[in-house]
This record gives sequence, structure tokens and C-alpha cells, in this order.
Amino acid sequence: MNERRLLLFGIPVIATLAMLMRGVSELPMLPTLVVSWLISVVYTVIFWLSNRALWFALIRRFPDVEQTAHRLWRLALGSLAIGAAATLLLGEALHWIFYQNHICADQFWQELALNMVPTLVVQLIYESRHFFEQWKTNLQRAEQLARAGTQAQLDALQSQLDPHFLFNNLNTLSALIEPGNAPAQQFVEQLADVYRYVLQAQGQATVPLAEELAFVETYLSLHKARFRDNLVVEIAVLPAALARRVAPLSVQLLVENALKHNVASRQHPLHLRVATGPAADSLTVANTLRPRTAGLAPGTGTGLANVRRRYELLKAGHTMEVHEENGNFVVQIPLL
Repeated sequence: MNERRLLLFGIPVIATLAMLMRGVSELPMLPTLVVSWLISVVYTVIFWLSNRALWFALIRRFPDVEQTAHRLWRLALGSLAIGAAATLLLGEALHWIFYQNHICADQFWQELALNMVPTLVVQLIYESRHFFEQWKTNLQRAEQLARAGTQAQLDALQSQLDPHFLFNNLNTLSALIEPGNAPAQQFVEQLADVYRYVLQAQGQATVPLAEELAFVETYLSLHKARFRDNLVVEIAVLPAALARRVAPLSVQLLVENALKHNVASRQHPLHLRVATGPAADSLTVANTLRPRTAGLAPGTGTGLANVRRRYELLKAGHTMEVHEENGNFVVQIPLL
């Protein structure tokens, strides 16, 4: 129900209920009933609109879930103050018009108690709508985050299962496997660790940065076995940042993009740097920007867009930043 329909439907209904609460229905004369109902409508409009304005002002000031208690206390006190002021002013006006005297204290408190009932109903309507909208938004955000996480895991699995990836690693493995060759065993174990982490990360919205970095180091070790000195990696992460959290496979995707789309040769080594900011609230992945001119198709930006969307759904403190700087391609993600 939209706002206009709520007002058009709610005000006459509550006005009628308020009139019935006062026992006006027992009056025998129809004109008197009509006048009483119109007076009740005036009361309801004033109380509804004033309390509606109060509610919207407080929801803008205290919008978060953890601020609900503060908002409700202020809502209760504000509604009581509005009710008292409106009851006094309207009561005085009606008593002067119909009886040419002032409203007495007993009548004021009785009217205030009756007026607080529709006030409570109005505030419950708006709070219930707000609660439902928050619940629906959070549910949609959780579903979108789950879909984004699932897509990232599928992308990672597809990347690992890509024919180029398997072909290159099998070639490397065939050269390493010899009787008593320890590097071959280490390579196979690292390859298994990559798949193990992908499966473990499934269904998790975030993982500790320490776990993601351990996975990235294993992932890079596989590529180092193929690229050797053509890939130069530097990881400079502050210890205070290791307990922070990141979206699973997000750092790996940034590293993979650097390896996939840039030249790594003896003449042009690929320099890759993973580092945290001074405040340990962000992680930067930077690589020398030397795009491949042949081989893989140009990147579509889908992977970066997916990472950006996941951090938006996680309500990170700041957004992901992508830019070029001094011949480097730089991506900065927030640490949660």
C-alpha cells in the first residue's frame, strides 16, 4: 500500500474508531453523528500528519537497526508532547465553540488518553512498514551476495579448469616429476590446496585476510613454477590487517587478472605487489601494465565488476578503486 492510499484509507477508519471509542454512536441524531465524525477526522488528520512528520524526521536521524531503541524512545516522547499540545489546543477550541468555556483537567487527561490510542496505531503502522522494508532489503542483499559469491566461486573453478591452465600446469608437472623429486610433490600438494580452498570458501560471505593471502601465495607458487624469474611478487601486509576480512577469492581474482592479461617474460618481468595501506583498512594489488598483444582475448571487466558488487553488498566502508599509476594497474579493495 503506497503512502496516498494509506492516508486515504487509514484516516477515515481511525477517525471512525476514535468516534466509537468516545461512545458517540449512541447519539440519536444523524446530523450530530456527522458533525462528530468530521471533528474526529480533523483530530485524526492533525495527529496523523504531525506524528508522521515526527517519524520521518527521526528515521532520517536514526536510520540504522542498532539505533532503533534511541528512535523509539524519542518517538514515544515526541508523540506524547504532540498529543498533549494538540489535545489542549483542539479541546480549548471545541469547548469555546460549543460550550463557551475552557476544558477542565479531567477532560484533558481523558481526551489525551483517547488520542494516544490512534497515535500509537499510526506509529505502529510506520514502524511496521519500515521494519518490513528493512527485512526485505536485507533479504535481497543476502540473496544478491550469495549469488555474487557463487558466481565468483564458479569463475574461480572455471579458471582453474580452463584448458590453458591445466595444460600449462601439466607440462610443468611432467617436467618436475622424477624419482625422489621433492618439487614435484610440493607442486601437486599446492595444486590440491588451491582446489581445497575454493571448496572451503563456498557459502562464506567473508574470510580472514590471513586465509586469503595464504591461498594467494599458494596460487602464485604454482605460477612461479612456470614463470620462474619472469614473475616478481612482493607481499607487504601489516600484521594488524591479517585479522580483517575480505570477500573470498577476491584477492585471487585480482592476482589472476594481472597474470592473465599482462606480459611476463625475461625481457619484461611482471611485477606484482600486494600491500596494505598505512591504516590497515585497505588492500592494494598493483602490477606492471603491459597488456598482451596476442593469445587471450581482451578482458571484459566482468571479474572486477563482480568484486566491486560483492563489496557493495557487504556494505564496506569505502568502495573499490581501480586506476592506472606510473605504468601500473592498481586495484584497491576495502578490508572489512
